[in-house]
Amino acid sequence: MSRSPKDRSEMSWVDAELEDSFDEELEMEIDDERIARELQNITDSKHKSTLARRTYFRELLRLQAELVKLQDWVIDTNYKLLVIFEGRDSAGKGGVIKRIMQRLNPRVCRTVALPAPSEREKTQWYFQRYTPHLPAGGEIVLFDRSWYNRAGVERVMEFATPEQVDQFFHDVPEFERMLDRSGIKLIKYWFSITDQEQQLRFLMRIHDPLKQWKLSPMDLQSRVRWEEYTKVKEDMLNRTNIPEAPWYIVEGNDKKRARLNCIHHLLEQVPYEEVPHEVATLPERVSNLDYERAVLPKNLYVPDVY
Repeated sequence: MSRSPKDRSEMSWVDAELEDSFDEELEMEIDDERIARELQNITDSKHKSTLARRTYFRELLRLQAELVKLQDWVIDTNYKLLVIFEGRDSAGKGGVIKRIMQRLNPRVCRTVALPAPSEREKTQWYFQRYTPHLPAGGEIVLFDRSWYNRAGVERVMEFATPEQVDQFFHDVPEFERMLDRSGIKLIKYWFSITDQEQQLRFLMRIHDPLKQWKLSPMDLQSRVRWEEYTKVKEDMLNRTNIPEAPWYIVEGNDKKRARLNCIHHLLEQVPYEEVPHEVATLPERVSNLDYERAVLPKNLYVPDVY
């Protein structure tokens, strides 16, 4: 937890920098737990994590340190890693993606979250709009939803014809085997939550101004069609669970445990090793005694409001 301003003034610069780094995760955690006043009466039925906050933070930071080692190894070996995150709306996919990305280099590890296809894209080979985002050597790509939209929302909402869905199921195993043969390591996660948990998370989004943008008309329809989504999910997992790219189910009712379990499992799927680095030394700054720093106009500066 953050210290009072008085305490922080007595901290060393190094300690203050480290605390700010930890506060970034704490801010995200507080946002996750912030509950609108209108929902206070249902919080007793809301799933609460049995994982102590101190334990959660300690393990998260340890796993994130391992993710940095994984990143270094991916760069060093020119490895190509692709991770797909699927699941019901509000199941926690975005939360775990944030924690994976949080300490990594965005030039090495990036997230892909594609919008609905354009009219032009609808006429293309189905996988075509996804292929430009596949990882090159030395890259990690996280798909926040993927080509499995066709097996889920497009199927339930009838955006795809039965013939298109059948063609997808015929093509996707071979497509993923092609990715495997090309040297791309594909890992697929399905985040699972209960009916009641999704209902409560949707209610939080409805009543929380900072989270209302997360709730789309498609999300609301997913509540109406819960059982349809369950049926197509089971069919999808059964028909696309291949040895080259198996599915892994993450129990998502407990957000903290889901994040830790998923990251821990992800690390186990890649045979990474720690890459040795030369110890960096900070060079001396070159000083020019004839140089005088210019005084810039005050109107160029952002006002000190805080």
